[in-house]
Amino acid sequence: MHDKQQTGINRRNFLRAVSGASTVAVATAAATFTPSEAHAYNPGEEEMGTRYQETDHVKAFYRVNGYETLEK
Repeated sequence: MHDKQQTGINRRNFLRAVSGASTVAVATAAATFTPSEAHAYNPGEEEMGTRYQETDHVKAFYRVNGYETLEK
């Protein structure tokens, strides 16, 4: 039925080419990536001093979720 040869690129070949090119790009980017050492953030004393306040609703949360049974 179809005796004509297709010239150009059809949808299936286009998707194969795009996926192959993206795979090569990701592999190249991963190969050139050099990880560096992670450093922890130290907020300091003044930033941590007043954040945690054990209010009544915090105590109720601990009680309801069974955290007071974890005390030694």
